[in-house]
Amino acid sequence: MKRNNHLIRLTVVTLIICMSGSLYSQDWPQFRGAGRDSKVTGFSAPPSWPAGLSQQWKVTVGTGDASPVLVSGRVYLHARQGDDEAVLCLDAATGKEVWKSTYPAPAVSGPSASHPGPRSTPTVAGGKVVTFGVSGILSCLDASTGKVVWRKENPSNAVPQFFTGMSPLVADNICIAHVGTRDKGEILALDLNNGNEKWKWSGDGPAYASPSLMTIDGKKIAVVQTENNLLGLDFTDGKLQWQVATPVQQRFYNCPSPYINGQIVYYTGQGTGTKAVQVSRDGDRYTVKELWSNPAVGAKWTTPILKDGHLFGFTDQRRIYCINASTGVTAWVDEGTNSDFATISDCGQVIIGFPSTANLIVFRPDTKSYSEITRYKVSETPVYTFPVIAGNQIYIKDAESLILYRIN
Repeated sequence: MKRNNHLIRLTVVTLIICMSGSLYSQDWPQFRGAGRDSKVTGFSAPPSWPAGLSQQWKVTVGTGDASPVLVSGRVYLHARQGDDEAVLCLDAATGKEVWKSTYPAPAVSGPSASHPGPRSTPTVAGGKVVTFGVSGILSCLDASTGKVVWRKENPSNAVPQFFTGMSPLVADNICIAHVGTRDKGEILALDLNNGNEKWKWSGDGPAYASPSLMTIDGKKIAVVQTENNLLGLDFTDGKLQWQVATPVQQRFYNCPSPYINGQIVYYTGQGTGTKAVQVSRDGDRYTVKELWSNPAVGAKWTTPILKDGHLFGFTDQRRIYCINASTGVTAWVDEGTNSDFATISDCGQVIIGFPSTANLIVFRPDTKSYSEITRYKVSETPVYTFPVIAGNQIYIKDAESLILYRIN
């Protein structure tokens, strides 16, 4: 009997470890996921999609459009509560607060006042969580306790026209952030452990896009979309390696982030459609060659995903589109969606689009025509965040709440 009890305990422990490993492999630790490519790992579409999603819990967390992130069974959020900005850590299973850290921060004013809270998604790396507030306050906290490790204030309140939108990038214990105001910005590389400056690039003001990394011949390049240019900076010293002019037209702003596929960069958001460029290295010199330009189909807000050799996204005309990523030829544009802001996630067998109408749209990655499976209304308020999808669970941050749904 003792031996049987021991085997039972061992089996239970093994199952817990396996389940934990499965959950943690589905972590979403930063803007656009682990690879900054909006790819969801470990998701299996149900054989038959249910008529509705099952709400598990809903908690009030504060205002803001910053997406939640999920790491090791904890959800981290950045929101506004009263006169403060708050960084919260919640238990992913129950929604219960583990810790909260607040600091006073100026409110959003002017034409952006209807979006009063943070828009920049936290980044969790190296046991720390990095946040970027609407007024340009950059913070690093201990992910376990919420204790402030370091903080960079912004006493001059230098922010872009519509306040901040960039989500920090962390790699190799270095935090990359683009700070500043219109026509005058600084791209900072800070030591994650103490906030000390490693290097700084000064020039263009920040856009509302977020930086990513590309690697060429083993060398890491920080790819940053600014107000007017797409830049490639040496990750070790910040020196400019290559540059592409990305001037905007009419009422457009550089909001979509660059999508990187090896040495190819896809970019959009300027009111001139979508383009693809290839970055090549010859010794210490880099060249950038335009591969194609599709002037008819582009985005205003949404960074596309790359799947099965095609780009999927939401156009500036509020439609879902599919472009051949090799040629730039439009495969199809669907007329059945109407939303001026949306996120899109590659979930393997399916694609999930999430427009601000709060309709979670599930469709097939069909390159011939739009093929919708189902859609779910998940909030009564507009939503401007990424859904965080882990297994059969979906975390939704709406205007003021975090909601956990389950696909039964």
